[in-house]
Amino acid sequence: MRFDVITLFPEMFSALTESGVSRRANVANLYQLTLWNPRDFTRDKHRTVDDRPYGGGPGMVMLYQPLKETLCAIEAELTQKPHVVYLSPQGQPLTQRKVVQLLEHANLTLLCGRYEGIDERLIASSVDEEISIGDFVVSGGELPAMMLMDAMIRLIPGALGHAQSAEQDSFSDGLLDCPHYTRPEVVDGLDVPAVLLEGHHAKIEAWRHAQKLARTQQRRPDLILG
Repeated sequence: MRFDVITLFPEMFSALTESGVSRRANVANLYQLTLWNPRDFTRDKHRTVDDRPYGGGPGMVMLYQPLKETLCAIEAELTQKPHVVYLSPQGQPLTQRKVVQLLEHANLTLLCGRYEGIDERLIASSVDEEISIGDFVVSGGELPAMMLMDAMIRLIPGALGHAQSAEQDSFSDGLLDCPHYTRPEVVDGLDVPAVLLEGHHAKIEAWRHAQKLARTQQRRPDLILG
């Protein structure tokens, strides 16, 4: 899996490559990450990547030309056109199903916007889909891109210590995960459910499934109704 990320702040991605599961997967060469700064594709001495919006209004808009040339440079390194995703609050909500679908692409290019966004003509001509991580706004696409990548990386075979870990995550079967417990059996007067101590795997699985259904119905009924 190869990720190409277009960002004005490539240093932010050290959080992904130097921590946890995504770091171990990177060390194991389970994915490749290449960071591209559109300032490297500007044509003026100030390395300008934004300008005022036509029609007036606050903020700045990222320019078409540096972003387009960055995309062209990425394509020149690949044998096939990458799937281009723009991280945007106007995109389709990110779901576990979408994460799995994106893994079908060997080359994924993530475009991280800043300011008021990017020139709409680049979206129309070069972006395959827009993805949102929720109905809220953050300062740029870098954090959403890292969240998307982390969700994908943990599904790459070999990324997790136990192959079933990802299979049992929330949303993997459309439901929230069941509650989990570890040692000691009693802490502050609170017990571990007895069924988990009996060693009867069929009963444990039935209990966990019932807990998942109940928790989803209580916290996210839309997942069941949907």
